[in-house]
Amino acid sequence: MTKKTQRTAQAGHRDPRVTVRNARFQQWQSYLTTRAKRTKSGRFLIQGVRPLTLALEHDWPIETVLYRVDGSALSGWARGVLDGWSGEKVGVSGELMAELGEKADLAPELIAVAKTRQRGVGALASTSGAPLLVVFDRPTSPGNLGTLIRSADAFGADAVVVTGHAADPFDPQCVRASTGSLFALPVYTATDADEVLAMRERTRRDGRDLMIVGTDEGSEAPIFEHDFGGGTILVIGNETRGMSASWRAACDVTVSIPIGGAASSLGAPSAGAVCLYEIARQRRGASLTARQRR
Repeated sequence: MTKKTQRTAQAGHRDPRVTVRNARFQQWQSYLTTRAKRTKSGRFLIQGVRPLTLALEHDWPIETVLYRVDGSALSGWARGVLDGWSGEKVGVSGELMAELGEKADLAPELIAVAKTRQRGVGALASTSGAPLLVVFDRPTSPGNLGTLIRSADAFGADAVVVTGHAADPFDPQCVRASTGSLFALPVYTATDADEVLAMRERTRRDGRDLMIVGTDEGSEAPIFEHDFGGGTILVIGNETRGMSASWRAACDVTVSIPIGGAASSLGAPSAGAVCLYEIARQRRGASLTARQRR
């Protein structure tokens, strides 16, 4: 054991320990299963190496880091996080860590208790250039929401806006599906399309327009024929019902994704990823052409 590891182990003995299902453990467990508990306390759990790493890199407000104490050595990554963490650290038995990690056969090394960030769309700041905002209208699946957040991050969107009665961005399924993009890309909420339209009016007063482009399998305009060079609000509808009537009315244009085979349609997060790729493709091509002209 190195001197550094010895210091970590010695410091760990002074940390609080949770080895039984006491009130504190039950509180942490409730963040996994009950949205009302997460909302009321403003807390949620971060599971997984990449999500926790990105949360730390992006200065997400983390309250407590839980670490496994079952006699087995922690990895270099886990020891590095603990050595660099100045906040509260709690040692938790392997059995209880496995429950919090939702992996019966594998206890995670670290889990973080973090604070939620509730961002209303009214707080969305104006961005320069041609911003790209992705609206997910009333998603029902936290996993689908997390997957779309991940795609939005990968393809250069500026923010995701979740509208209506929707899945919780801080549900553990969403956090895991985003693979940490939840902490790198701003996620806002809005009660309905009107709130987003009001935000668009503010950007127009600042001299920048945002075209609202809805995705609709019934549209006769294929996505690759639409010019996404300007500021865009891309609307992805609910997984089963598509866009709401208010969003259909708000759209400046709707586009479809041509598909073949026996599939009747694409799922919402898949459709979102295809649209985001097309937007990124067009914008990269326009940027390359502009550089070649100089």
